[in-house]
Amino acid sequence: MTTEALTRRVAARKTKARRRGGWHAYLFIGPSLFGVVAFLILPVVIVFVLSFFDWELLSDPTFVGLDNYRKMAGDGSVWSSLGITVAYVLLCIPLQTVLALALALLVNQKVKGVKFFRALFVVPWMATPMVLGLVWSWIFDPKDGAINQFLDLFGITGPAWLSETSLALPAVALVHVWQNTGYNMLFFLAGLQGIPQELYDAAACDGATPRQRFWRVTLPLLNPTMFFVTVTNMIGAFQAFDTIYSMTAGGPSQSTAVINYKIFHVAFKEFDFGYASTLSLVLFLVILLVTLAQVRFFAKRTTYDLS
Repeated sequence: MTTEALTRRVAARKTKARRRGGWHAYLFIGPSLFGVVAFLILPVVIVFVLSFFDWELLSDPTFVGLDNYRKMAGDGSVWSSLGITVAYVLLCIPLQTVLALALALLVNQKVKGVKFFRALFVVPWMATPMVLGLVWSWIFDPKDGAINQFLDLFGITGPAWLSETSLALPAVALVHVWQNTGYNMLFFLAGLQGIPQELYDAAACDGATPRQRFWRVTLPLLNPTMFFVTVTNMIGAFQAFDTIYSMTAGGPSQSTAVINYKIFHVAFKEFDFGYASTLSLVLFLVILLVTLAQVRFFAKRTTYDLS
């Protein structure tokens, strides 16, 4: 057998082995792939199709073309809900991110009992948002709530937190921040512990102050963590529903009616599933655009190689 024929035979065997290995790989990723298709891609496709229909659940869907999109374009309550959602995101994300980073810096110290506080700060995230909403509704109660009773000790009459249009959204946003800050702290803590100590030592030898080390070493090297935290938190804030539903049910005067609550109301109160699908698709596109903008922003500002 010539060398060329032997080389071809070896190459053919390697190709055949790779194909067999490829099938084995698909068997391993099959369950996860099924989950992605069944619970992520397929629902988006179904929502997209339903957005062209008028469907009240009990009757057969009726094709209406772009009528749902025309209706949405002239529906002021939808754009108001989107504006409220953006305001809610802006109230939650900056404060939540700053507090999570500050907590991570505090619990990254080598002091006695620090592990207890690390666990303590994560406890709120483990609770169900609906239950937390009910608890915080009592805390914000204007008569018997803990906050106003505390203010009474100083002779201050507390407001009706969840009944005033100017205070309801910040109050709900505060609960969202309180619940998720500790969870995000864990990611920042992992990022901080992944920064080599040699970099801080080198900066200190060059005369950098602690503040300069934070801005020139810590913060730039936390960009991968910052990217992950902001993207996931932004998506979560845009999809907020449970806490708002249990605390205010969109009130007062629709001041907390975020877009997800609007979708719920259209679908399960008005039973207009075609229009609700249209609103869901719009929310999906908004989240997609915001996420892509974040990816582009962090793309040139992030390094993953700390060697």
